[in-house]
Amino acid sequence: MNEPKRNRNSLILLASGAILAIGIGVFLFGGSQRQTSPGPVSGYKAFATGTLAAFLVKTDKPQIPDIVFKDAKGAATNLDQWRGRVVLLNLWATWCAPCRKEMPALADLQKRLGSKDFEVVAVSVDRKGLEASAAFLKETGADSLGLYVDQTSNALHLLQALGLPVTVLIDRQGREIGRLLGPAEWNGAEAIALIKAAIAEQG
Repeated sequence: MNEPKRNRNSLILLASGAILAIGIGVFLFGGSQRQTSPGPVSGYKAFATGTLAAFLVKTDKPQIPDIVFKDAKGAATNLDQWRGRVVLLNLWATWCAPCRKEMPALADLQKRLGSKDFEVVAVSVDRKGLEASAAFLKETGADSLGLYVDQTSNALHLLQALGLPVTVLIDRQGREIGRLLGPAEWNGAEAIALIKAAIAEQG
């Protein structure tokens, strides 16, 4: 009479073990999937190395505020004209020594990757205006970049930038991917990989 009871207990134990094994398998498989399929934010953090070690990735990708500045003809413009393209927005000034150092690298980045999908938008916040800013670009060998000026320096305030230069990577929807305060080798391997990842991102 005890035999059926023992068989029943054995079946219950086997069933419990199978359920436990399935649960562990699902957990491990799910964990493995989560680790091998990082989200966009995790992906961008991988590029924060070398001269881009200080690149700060924004986890919430906030919308860039409406920054108004002047083009080479003195006409007011803003970042809306680049909507649908990835933008590397750089704020600089003629009196900024680190800006002078990195400007040629920004110009080279534009030559290498500038296209219908990407553009370097370097905005001078120098109060001396268009003429002084144009002379600076030519002097540093960066006059292949577009000339844009914000004499009010309002862009610094809107971006809550703590100094110059500051460079902000913006996605196709006008959202901030991340930023870097200070100069960087923007035509280096890390920067090229970062920009290409932003260009390739969908949505």
